Amino acid sequence: MSIAANIESLQVDLNPIGVTLVAVSKTKSNEEIMEAYQAGQRLFGENMVQEMVEKYEALPKDIAWHLVGHLQTNKVKYIAPFVSMIQSVDSLKVLKEIDKHAAKHNRTIDCLLQVYIADEGTKFGFDHAELIEMLRSDDFQGLPHIRVRGLMGIATNTDNEKVVKEEFYELKMLFDGIKASFFRKEDTFDTLSMGMSSDYSLAIEKGANMVRLGSTIFGKRVIKHYKNKE
Repeated sequence: MSIAANIESLQVDLNPIGVTLVAVSKTKSNEEIMEAYQAGQRLFGENMVQEMVEKYEALPKDIAWHLVGHLQTNKVKYIAPFVSMIQSVDSLKVLKEIDKHAAKHNRTIDCLLQVYIADEGTKFGFDHAELIEMLRSDDFQGLPHIRVRGLMGIATNTDNEKVVKEEFYELKMLFDGIKASFFRKEDTFDTLSMGMSSDYSLAIEKGANMVRLGSTIFGKRVIKHYKNKE
């Protein structure tokens, strides 16, 4: 099927159950993104800051850009003027940097806290104890230009559905506990982003209300190399 047909099919499935679709457009051309855009998609996710900046400058300004890849503190300044959501916040240090640059642009930037749930050494994120310690800290309370909207997690890359389901279940239980303990008066803590093309059905089954899909929409990706901004 075409990119547009894939978008339309996914929206038929996801809209009625209240699941938000982020189209992960890393390595995809502007033409491919525009095909999804013309089909009504407005949320796009990128892994690399440089690639996101180039696409932001070239594409329609009503696109909501989500950073879904690991974010280094020295790259925050490039996306702070326009990023819609940073899904991959994995340290207090990064949060402080986002808050600093958001303030310079008179913005409040929506963030998700990435939780480490996978049985893999290559993933980023808070563990449970680190997350709770940070949320209790005075440093976290003093960040007026960030808004924590929820949690994000990436499951283990495995064909074992039992393992993936358990990881998603664990993240949903943590989300519910964090909301009750720290955000019970804030309706904006409402997003649980988990599930990619290989496992999004399992994620939805376990409580995800946002999924990040790339190959399901665009097909298999072609690797391109982008120079990092310094």
